[in-house]
Amino acid sequence: MVEYCVATGEDMELLMSSRLEMLRVVNGLPEDGEFDNQLVQESRAYFDGGDQVTILALERGQVIGCATLCYIRLMPTFSHPTGKRAHLMNVYTRESHRRQGIAARMVEMLVQEARGRGVTEISLDATESGRPLYEKMGFAASEECMVLNLDKG
Repeated sequence: MVEYCVATGEDMELLMSSRLEMLRVVNGLPEDGEFDNQLVQESRAYFDGGDQVTILALERGQVIGCATLCYIRLMPTFSHPTGKRAHLMNVYTRESHRRQGIAARMVEMLVQEARGRGVTEISLDATESGRPLYEKMGFAASEECMVLNLDKG
């Protein structure tokens, strides 16, 4: 049975291990490859103090998926009068657990979180394999990235 939780500071090692696993898989890096120390330290610092929410999918205490929503405040515009936006990152499910709705559930949880914070737009950079999921969830292609406009709901 898959459990979903919002990660806290107490989950730092789970956050870091899931991020590094995702980076290895998505970028085709060897399992024993070393990461740049700055990348690791800045990722840790961001999880510790950044304006973000990460959902972890767990099975028997093991992370099988993760997804992070990074909050961004920009200058307000006519289409986004609050200036509150977010960027979806690190959506990842282990290969053995793919096509079971885990990524969709994590993204749904983050979208609801964003709605609660008054976010008017969520952007993301999608891989080719991820595009169908995001399109099914209402994200639309744009010149810069894929976007889900939450105030059209």
